[in-house]
Amino acid sequence: MLLPPENARFVTGPVPPLLLLGAATFHTALPALSEGPDGRLPVCAGWTLVPSLIMCVVDGPGGAGCVIPTLTAPGDPEEAAHIDAWCAEVAEAGGAVVVSLDAMPEQVDLAEVFGGDAARGGFVALAAVA
Repeated sequence: MLLPPENARFVTGPVPPLLLLGAATFHTALPALSEGPDGRLPVCAGWTLVPSLIMCVVDGPGGAGCVIPTLTAPGDPEEAAHIDAWCAEVAEAGGAVVVSLDAMPEQVDLAEVFGGDAARGGFVALAAVA
């Protein structure tokens, strides 16, 4: 499934980096986003992430997942630098926290995203690429 770029936010800075998705058809296939007793987010078993400057692939079990165009304005150096930095952070962290919401909010408030009960997701490991 192709997820429109306006339904994805590539957030740098948090460790690990964050991929925020809105209106993804596989929303309910992800685990409920809740912290464990040790304060850690769940690991999304069976899910992998392949980030790149051109597209990002979130691949899950049973055909769940999506392709997201990442560089939506070719020739935009700021956008390219942001996506490149996000990909580097994902590589360094070995994956990213993928959070899915029913719809992409106008303004992203991470405290609200992680404090609400509508979010699904967790840590998705970087796919091993041969």
